[in-house]
Parts: sequence; structure tokens; C-alpha cells
Amino acid sequence: MISVQFSVRPDQGDPSGFDLGDMALTGGLGSAGSVGHTPDQGMMIHLSVTLLLDNLAELMKTGAKLLDFTGIDTSFGISFREDRAGIITVSAENRPLTKVTQGELAGAVFAAAQELAAGSVLKLPERDSARADYFAALDGFRPLVERSA
Repeated sequence: MISVQFSVRPDQGDPSGFDLGDMALTGGLGSAGSVGHTPDQGMMIHLSVTLLLDNLAELMKTGAKLLDFTGIDTSFGISFREDRAGIITVSAENRPLTKVTQGELAGAVFAAAQELAAGSVLKLPERDSARADYFAALDGFRPLVERSA
């Protein structure tokens, strides 16, 4: 089991692809997030989620066994390590958070990414390239979720 949340920080002015935000992950073994750290671990959330979707898609398509993800303009990171049985250990700060299947991970990340899209990505100006990149990454990730459902 894994829960994933992406959020945009308030009071940043007009919506931008460079808006700061946070990630939070919770699993049966623990939780981790970018909120409440010194120094601040907030990230350019729209760009970071796009990168996460693209990196996870590559991991799942190529059969790679390890992904060390770090968000854009932050030191917050998450590690994904797949074992021979296809189970992925999700860790942050060298602490395991959960063990999940590709399908569980894909579904949780995709649901959180869709929620961010509906809540803030649609508010980005249409000419903002972060908006187009975000939706392209979401569309590219969708078949992985459907395949594992």
C-alpha cells in the first residue's frame, strides 16, 4: 500500500510552471515528505511530477531495477528498487516506506498526478511549456497504469 500526494504552495502569485510545491508519500513502513525541513525541500512541483512520471515510466518499461529520483530545485529524493520478484521497495532518506507492485505504484502516482492536474496544472497559462510537458507525461504514463490494472 502506498499513498502519494502532490501539492502547490499558496500565495505565489499568478500560476506558473515554476511554482513551488511538495510531495508526500506514506506506506506501511513509514512516511516521507518535502514539508518541514531545514533547509527547505520544496520543489518546482509541476516540473518535478513530470520528471517523476517520465522516470518511473522508463523504469517500468526497460526493466531497470533502481531509480533514485530527486525533484527539481530540491534535495528531496525517493528511491525505487525492484527485486527479482517484481516488488518495488520505496525509500526516502535511506528508510523504507513500503513494498508495492508496479501496478500499485503506478496507480498511486498516476492518481496523485491527475489530482494535481485538475487542481493546479489546468490553471497554468496555455502557453506555459510546463503545462504541455505535464500532460504529455501523464498521457505517456497512462498505458502503464492501464496495463497493470
